[in-house]
Amino acid sequence: MKIFGLKNCDKCRLALKTLLSSGVNVSLIDVRSDGISVEQLERFYKKFGSELVNKRSTTWRNLPEDEKVQDIIPLLVKYPTLMKRPIINSNDKIELGWDNDVERRILS
Repeated sequence: MKIFGLKNCDKCRLALKTLLSSGVNVSLIDVRSDGISVEQLERFYKKFGSELVNKRSTTWRNLPEDEKVQDIIPLLVKYPTLMKRPIINSNDKIELGWDNDVERRILS
């Protein structure tokens, strides 16, 4: 299982800690330092659409208006911290975010 996110993101750390303590073999892919492939972003975008972009983030608020209207994939390649997180990829299942429902679906 892989978690795509940021190592300093509270939700990502909570998801990682919870899954590891439940005995799940999981690793964190830090999209800022490790990067993320265009193919992976396209796969996530196909599943989540525009929900993939965290429009409440500081990064989004600081973007110039002309960049906010760009296609999502190139924007996420340029600014990986815009990605809503964590994205948890387990086999063929992909989950966005971390809450009790996501935790229950992954651990069941």
